[in-house]
Amino acid sequence: MCEDDPSSDEGEVDVGRLDGKVALITGGARGQGAAEARLFCEEGATVFLTDVLDELGESTAADLGPSAHYLHHDVRSEDEWAGVLGGIAEEHGRLDVLVNNAGIFRVRSLLDESLDDWNHMLAINQTGVFLGMRAAGRVMRDQGGGSIVNISSIAGMRGAGVAHSYGATKWAVRGMTKSAAQELAPYGVRVNSVHPGIIDTAMLEEFGEALPSVVERIPLGRTAEANEVARLVLFLASDESSYCSGHEYLIDGAMTA
Repeated sequence: MCEDDPSSDEGEVDVGRLDGKVALITGGARGQGAAEARLFCEEGATVFLTDVLDELGESTAADLGPSAHYLHHDVRSEDEWAGVLGGIAEEHGRLDVLVNNAGIFRVRSLLDESLDDWNHMLAINQTGVFLGMRAAGRVMRDQGGGSIVNISSIAGMRGAGVAHSYGATKWAVRGMTKSAAQELAPYGVRVNSVHPGIIDTAMLEEFGEALPSVVERIPLGRTAEANEVARLVLFLASDESSYCSGHEYLIDGAMTA
């Protein structure tokens, strides 16, 4: 066929960056997790979004179309991780991407924080990530590859004086990511962390009246949209980042520059 034949492009099919991949995104009912789920679906993945906000999660999945599925999932529970991964394995036989996105943020200083607050934060933000990496890592090891993306924060790169336990968990996620990357690399499994700055989601409500002064300290002069973070997560989930593992990726409007 001649190169200038206008029919030469007929039959070509656009290929998404995640075509054929199966992905699990925790905390996917709203905010950043929902933005990641939407983008993953648009790029061809079968997406399981999980949360404890069942009504909202089911609505989000329905809005995203037939390639999105919602599952109830408390990331603190070892049994629920086993149930979620078992269901995905039974239906699809594989898991290509895990995004450990579920997390909470609370403004709590060191001197004012209770032990119950501390333990609650660690259970979701740190233990949940550990359970997810362990469960998904076993599946990915056996299938010969995969990508795990852990959502940390700029609070995992510097001190967070008004959010002591939150900062502790995000530093932990950063370190856990590096250890897991080294351990899982021989099996073709990549593990990276994403460190957002101030993102326009419901979490900003925790700042209360202090929010304007927080935004003023962003060199780019604005908060980020959730989809801007989702695009970075997409890169790390896709084969475009095939030689990236064990590192932190900042998206913070130059706050830590």
